[in-house]
Amino acid sequence: MSIHLIVLSAPSGAGKTTVAKHLLGSFPQCKFSVSATTRPMRSGEEHGKDYFFLSSEDFISCIEKGDLLEYEEIFGNYYGSLLSQTQKKIQENAVILFDVDVRGAVSLQKAYPKESLLIYIAPPSLQILKDRLIKRSTESLQQIQQRLSRAAMEMEYREYFDHIIINDDLHETLAKATAIVHNALSNE
Repeated sequence: MSIHLIVLSAPSGAGKTTVAKHLLGSFPQCKFSVSATTRPMRSGEEHGKDYFFLSSEDFISCIEKGDLLEYEEIFGNYYGSLLSQTQKKIQENAVILFDVDVRGAVSLQKAYPKESLLIYIAPPSLQILKDRLIKRSTESLQQIQQRLSRAAMEMEYREYFDHIIINDDLHETLAKATAIVHNALSNE
């Protein structure tokens, strides 16, 4: 079987989005999996490009119909991967890059055990993660505390991943992620 799913997961602020953007730029055969969410659209975001923005009712309908490969409620909003989008990209023989939470990553691996590669991006420590979250100035102190509490749970899932990269130095992290994906795609 060949790799069709590259799944990145990390606590908020660990560098997952930066790694995802780097991999998408390095591997033209990789296509980003656009998740569905019930969270409000932020300035500059586009429906269908950044997320599929759904109402809570529409998202719950997707859950009930089995239209999601994985989903999770995080901080009061739902996030999930649409089955139809994934199947379409696999039929096009694309490699799909997912940026999901740890439980979603495990669900994707269960759905596609031989076609998935799971990479966990870990912060060097929870203190450094806290400093990064404060520095990016996108959340309140209460939201940062919620993210740190969740990060402790997420770090317990590392054992389910094929690779763990500690993001202590961004240049090294990007090089390691690139090497992992290159090796996985070269072994097909």
